[in-house]
Amino acid sequence: MHAITNGRVLTMAGKDYDKGTILIKEGKILAIGADIPIPAGTDITDVAGKVVMPGFIDAHSHVGIMEEIFHEGDDGNEISEPVTPHLRAIDGINPEDLGFKDALLGGVTTVVATPGSANVIGGEMVAIKTHGAIVDEMVIKAPAGLKVAFGENPKRVYGTQKKAPVTRMATAGLLREALVKAQNYANKLDKGRQDSSQLPERDLRLETLVKVLKREIPLRAHAHRADDIVTAIRIAEEFNLDLIIEHCTEGYKIASFLADKKIPAVVGPTMTNRAKVELKDRSVMTPGLLSNAGVKVAIMTDHPVIPINYLSLMAALAVKEGMSPQAALEAITIEAARICRIDSRVGSLEVGKDADIIILDGHPLDLQTRVEKVFINGLPVNQEL
Repeated sequence: MHAITNGRVLTMAGKDYDKGTILIKEGKILAIGADIPIPAGTDITDVAGKVVMPGFIDAHSHVGIMEEIFHEGDDGNEISEPVTPHLRAIDGINPEDLGFKDALLGGVTTVVATPGSANVIGGEMVAIKTHGAIVDEMVIKAPAGLKVAFGENPKRVYGTQKKAPVTRMATAGLLREALVKAQNYANKLDKGRQDSSQLPERDLRLETLVKVLKREIPLRAHAHRADDIVTAIRIAEEFNLDLIIEHCTEGYKIASFLADKKIPAVVGPTMTNRAKVELKDRSVMTPGLLSNAGVKVAIMTDHPVIPINYLSLMAALAVKEGMSPQAALEAITIEAARICRIDSRVGSLEVGKDADIIILDGHPLDLQTRVEKVFINGLPVNQEL
């Protein structure tokens, strides 16, 4: 058993403690509070004067699948065909990517790793811890969603190959077409359960899309422009899909629409230049404008676009431009976990959850604050950094 004691504990679960204690057993939080007795023989980490809180969550990144310094490790986009729902990010992740060490330096203990946005349908995303040697042992949730992309990226990649999609119409058409094929496949599966002779051959592409149709996993849609966001919502409503908007760069222009539709947004990267036309109206104010309008918001780095260790800085900049400090912290902890459907395990410090904990020497949104210790599954993991 291990105890972290005497620090200011920010639980992200509604109650904080000025001098709190967290008891950890077998990688889980056993107890948490202000007056928790520490059993004899317990290993103790005294963090007097420090801040204790759940590890940060980057809800959209390419850690492990788009390595920063080696072209050979850039496995995020399969640009040979535009519709690839059968691809899985987990199969391209290298746990030795330096991005994982950067994550720990910044207190990020969980990431959602995703294929890139070259394809109309890019493949399955995966939620993983940021420490480990075997990616399968790092998994929290797989799949964590199906990545699709609207806007310029699919057009640019496949337009140069002189094949669809060349237009936004074709992007939407290819996605609808794939979803209809999946509906037909699901119907055949239903008939096959009644009569095994009618079972269709397995189709890995359609199996993933059937999960989306059944709302077992969300459709996570790369969309920067407001019109692309609306197209994603239109298609999601046509097929009754569970939708999350990724990037949501112009989402502030239609914030009340998103709030009314109850569509969550994973916002970012905000600290970038306007490298493409879709970013001409990007703003650091976007997370706050969406949150203040009632949209559920997570903040992301899109690593390696913004190095993942700057996730808390993205939250701090959002506060500078109008987001409430509490909402900004939630956007990289519990709200990010809720949006990614992993809040039963991570995102807050509560009994029964994974003991993914960070120790800081100041407020998490202070630029001068440093992450001093990181625990994942109750074990210290950043000693070698």
